[in-house]
Amino acid sequence: MSQQGERPAAHEDDWWRRLYDETARDTGASNAADSLDDRFDSASDAVSPDGPELERIPAVPAPTPAPLRPAIGHVGDRPPTYDAEPTALPATVPQELDGLVADTVLDGAGYGTYTLRAASVRGDSARFRGEPRRDALLTVRFGTDRSALVLVAVATGARATERAHLAAADACRWIGGAVGRSHVRLSEDIRAGRRGDLTSGLHRLTDRSYGKLRARAAELGLEPQQYTASLRCLLLSADPDCRTRVFFGVGAGGLFRLRHGVWQDLEPKAPEARDVSGEAAVGFGPASPGSGPDGDRLTMDLDIVTPPSPYAEGPLGPPAEPFRFRASVARPGDTLLLCSSGLAEPLRGEPALAQELAERWTPDQAPGLAAFLADTQLRVKGYSDDRTSVGVWEA
Repeated sequence: MSQQGERPAAHEDDWWRRLYDETARDTGASNAADSLDDRFDSASDAVSPDGPELERIPAVPAPTPAPLRPAIGHVGDRPPTYDAEPTALPATVPQELDGLVADTVLDGAGYGTYTLRAASVRGDSARFRGEPRRDALLTVRFGTDRSALVLVAVATGARATERAHLAAADACRWIGGAVGRSHVRLSEDIRAGRRGDLTSGLHRLTDRSYGKLRARAAELGLEPQQYTASLRCLLLSADPDCRTRVFFGVGAGGLFRLRHGVWQDLEPKAPEARDVSGEAAVGFGPASPGSGPDGDRLTMDLDIVTPPSPYAEGPLGPPAEPFRFRASVARPGDTLLLCSSGLAEPLRGEPALAQELAERWTPDQAPGLAAFLADTQLRVKGYSDDRTSVGVWEA
């Protein structure tokens, strides 16, 4: 701006004319015309030494650090040979997409007084070689309310067979269908403590499922041992007043209980091959002479004729391996673990693994799904098979 009496420069005259020219088109975002006062205020702000007052933007709070993810660790002196993460996918063809098996399966639930966690993971060796997971897992509920029955089935296909994963899936599906068709009677027997009926009935249903596996092997032109699987199951009532937990199955694996920080092996022992009669290896009963851990009696009924099954579904085939059965009453704070051989073998063979899981699995609260999966994957050198584990935490 010029001093009084001083002739303004040409460009200054042009600036002032444009400022006061009411016919000039507004260059702002709005179509509404500015008044002369509005234009003067805008110009004053532009030339003011302090400049226009800027709008203050509120500070964004720093994000809360995410909780640490469960790590896949190992126990023992040396780490395992294979990498902890999957490397190769199994090869397949377009015609066999229905038979694909996921690397990992995870499930969980809570009924009555217990919390259920279940996980099945492809072994380190199969992940490296691009082989499918031979373990299969089925978790299912039949019925509603207090009479509901939860079945968890774990199967492992025969080693070094091309269709091992399909046989395991069939074993789970067929025992699931058989139990589902008889779930009303089974639920009643569990709640009423009819262990004799449960033993004979579940034995019959299991043999019927294995008969279907043998029939399927014949359809495929295979020997029975080329299309078979070990099968281990838990039956859990949803009734809060029923703490009876029923195990049954055929083949290798493990059944353990963590009580007061100590692992107990509850696996009903199989008879010697020369003594196999097709009857059940049974473990159940109250405290008595010859009891097992904490008063759980373990008996071997190998030469007693099994009574007719209340759940019969047709003729049986010849027995291949002994049927295992155990019914026990859970206590608050117990943790029951059903698992395939991939976890049972290192749990029996590596004390550090048993100790580590005992420390992680406190009786106060069941782990979340992600934590349970990480616990199931706790690695041990020399053990690289598929792992499937089912944990039941008793409140």
